[in-house]
Amino acid sequence: MTSPMSPHTSPRTSPHTSPVGRDSRPDTHASPDADRSSDTLQSSDSIEVLRYSAFTTDPAGGNPAGVVLDAASLDDARMLAIAADVGYSETAFVTAHDTAARRYRLRYFSPRAEVAFCGHATIATAVALASRYGTGELLFDTPAGEIRVGTGLVDGLTQATLTSVPAHSHPAEEATQVEPALRALRWTRDELDDDLPPHIAFAGNDHLVLGVRSRAQLAALDYDFDALHDLMRQHGWTTVHLVHRAGPGRLDFHARDPFPVGGVVEDPATGAAAAAFGGYLRALGLVTEPLRVHIRQGEDMGRPSDLYVDLDPDDPQVRVTGQAVPLPAPGR
Repeated sequence: MTSPMSPHTSPRTSPHTSPVGRDSRPDTHASPDADRSSDTLQSSDSIEVLRYSAFTTDPAGGNPAGVVLDAASLDDARMLAIAADVGYSETAFVTAHDTAARRYRLRYFSPRAEVAFCGHATIATAVALASRYGTGELLFDTPAGEIRVGTGLVDGLTQATLTSVPAHSHPAEEATQVEPALRALRWTRDELDDDLPPHIAFAGNDHLVLGVRSRAQLAALDYDFDALHDLMRQHGWTTVHLVHRAGPGRLDFHARDPFPVGGVVEDPATGAAAAAFGGYLRALGLVTEPLRVHIRQGEDMGRPSDLYVDLDPDDPQVRVTGQAVPLPAPGR
């Protein structure tokens, strides 16, 4: 199935490219307190799809996700069709639930395929459930494993913290992984940050992590969509997590995440990659005490997002925190 957007759009020539489909740019004036009628759409068979932007407090920022809270009757083909129609990088589907126990089975679909785990759609689903049933702890059974999410109110908006499956990371293979990735990105080895060596990081799915020396180099991202798509398919990577460290010893990073295997050029906020990146930092020995890392993503796309990653040297699980705000349906 093809994505409803052109997969060949260049990040450089279209700096505001975002993983949203046709007629789906959010209304920047939407209120977080909008009623349910303004943040849902009805598909042709009356399946209710909620729309949220995650890792932001501003509907103009963050990463949009679709959320279907009642997907028990949907088969795989229908969920994939809905995800393609919504056009966001992922739509989450609650396929079973025990509301009293606050436990839910969750599946994720990009416009092209099912994904084992998606951080921003998890945050969006948690906020949607908390808005409907009240804040507190939620438990999601996902294809990647059990994900606990705590929710609570912060300045009147719902905030969610997901706890990943155990994260781990190992060096990427130079000849078959790093070099082809650099060719697809149109980067050279000299442009990489020696203090952030290339790794394959996991926290539910695999991501290639590449650290770049220059913030300007990251901002000028212009990659070969087809070449990177094929390489990612070959190795089973969900995204390529490109990062720039704000300064020596700093715990804040800028990130960009190409997502051609999902049918979109780039994700403006990638919670799964943020969790995997936490495991990466731990594997490098940079986590010697409990600490919080800030990842700024989406800025070069015109959809700024803030992800907060909490790490403990004695805990392989990673906690990723963010807020989410509802979006209006297309045409509203």
